[in-house]
Amino acid sequence: MTKISILGCGWLGFPLAKAMIAKDFSVKGSTTTSEKIALLEESGINPFLININLNEVNSLFGKSLSLEIDSFLNESSILIIDIPPKLRGDNTESFVDKIAFLIPFIEESTIEKVLFISSTSVYGENNVLVTEETKTNADSESGKQLAISEILLLRNTNFKTTILRFGGLIGEDRNPIKFLAGKENIENPEAPINFIHLEDCIGIILKIIESNSWDQIYNAVAPFHPSREEYYTQKAREQNLALPKFIHEKESTKKIISSAKIENVLHYTFAKKP
Repeated sequence: MTKISILGCGWLGFPLAKAMIAKDFSVKGSTTTSEKIALLEESGINPFLININLNEVNSLFGKSLSLEIDSFLNESSILIIDIPPKLRGDNTESFVDKIAFLIPFIEESTIEKVLFISSTSVYGENNVLVTEETKTNADSESGKQLAISEILLLRNTNFKTTILRFGGLIGEDRNPIKFLAGKENIENPEAPINFIHLEDCIGIILKIIESNSWDQIYNAVAPFHPSREEYYTQKAREQNLALPKFIHEKESTKKIISSAKIENVLHYTFAKKP
């Protein structure tokens, strides 16, 4: 039985863990809140409380954290890293430092393969068709730190790494229209959407593991790119929400993330429109 550790059982990691258990994988999962331990346990996930706070690493808590990470990684052959940078507002934590802190633990563990959940934000907002060959050029701080973290993992020869760059994450309970409904003066009306549904996020991860597709970089975006105005207007109507209003004075960005490698190399067929 393949044993997998999922660092970050949140919006994606938790349903992913349950999907893996349904396929007879043995799964360890981490959470940053003690309240969620019981929920993970009830779902058949071996739970671990791991909150990498580098300000506390040298404290007694830091010693217990090291032991927890060791136990979390021990006996697993695959590690999925699915923790967000969380760099908004006044939060000045370094995501790169967190990954750098984690790497020696991976090196000393039984982990052979790492799947790093990244984002298409590493590309910035270029008006081009973006493939995995496109150079990273992030505009946001989180995108910049994700790109550096990718390099740290890819260059490490102690384990194999695959990078999975997701577009905007969409689910039954998650769609930006909830925040855009009724708003006015929204820019970029003609910009194409680059979204992916939770069901396909899980499906692609399972496909990578089942096909043993390591030392790769994949863009994961549904091959469905209507304009923002068309998409959000339709979603607002479907959910009986106030229509968003866009402005057309400025030229819209035209970035489209290509998912051709996912389809042609990984041979994955997308199941849902976002």
